Amino acid sequence: MAFAAGPKIPIITRLSSKVIRILGCNPGPMTLQGTNTYLLGTGTKRILIDTGDPDIAEYKESLKDLLTKEKSTINHILITHWHHDHVGGVKDVLDLVDKECKVWKYPRTDAPDVCPEVPDNIKISKLENSQIFDVEGASVKIVHTPGHTTDHVVLTMEEDGVLFSGDCILGEGTAVFEDLHDYMRSLNVILGIKPKVIYPGHGNIIEDPVPKIQFYINHRNQREKQILDVLIQNKGKNFTEMDLVEVIYKDTPSNLWKAAAYNVNHHLKKLVKDGHIVESQRDNASVWSYAQEKSSL
Repeated sequence: MAFAAGPKIPIITRLSSKVIRILGCNPGPMTLQGTNTYLLGTGTKRILIDTGDPDIAEYKESLKDLLTKEKSTINHILITHWHHDHVGGVKDVLDLVDKECKVWKYPRTDAPDVCPEVPDNIKISKLENSQIFDVEGASVKIVHTPGHTTDHVVLTMEEDGVLFSGDCILGEGTAVFEDLHDYMRSLNVILGIKPKVIYPGHGNIIEDPVPKIQFYINHRNQREKQILDVLIQNKGKNFTEMDLVEVIYKDTPSNLWKAAAYNVNHHLKKLVKDGHIVESQRDNASVWSYAQEKSSL
């Protein structure tokens, strides 16, 4: 994700009678103004979505003051994915709440499900797709949305039309991903939910989410079409990522081509999974070509 300065986000914002946003106070190129965390519910026991980075004193103090003001504690911490700016603050939050508070996260499938920022003595319970958490005033459902990471989830409050998008959809800019094939499928799952509002993991509220989701999908489809068009027009020829970058990004400064090649590689891997192209080896490096007999295009 690229840094973008949208409207200033206060540290504490009451978004509705059921949802309060607490900014993680960890701004940066990858976190925008900071990680958005969310306190759900109206009663004495509530749900917290994400915890920000570790050892952020301003965040911990702000959350402590909020819980005191709300005369509440946290019963469940729900983590959208394993990245440090979402799970890193778990220990700091647990210092503020009752011992029975549970931490939940969907398991990773690409690596050992370990979060280095979380001490070994803190148990993390496994989230399941479609799992529902209820507290007074709020009910939230887990939806597994891999792509940004293999363990990524979004959360819905269906009766309110609210979706907490984690890093799958951002308030500003576009998101990064580990697996484009899975990411595109997850975007279409979210599109099917048709949320009325999105509360993202970074950036401001998305008030008109369906066009935003469609923009994400269209943006990636357009880039994929450019890549596939080059390969179709050069049937029988093998291309490296950089070969394709030099054609597709010819108007982009060459110092940005390396980053462009990273994105192109993700598109190529997706096109292989879709059966439109084939990968082979040349001089111990991967090359790609159009799969004429396999493609339905």
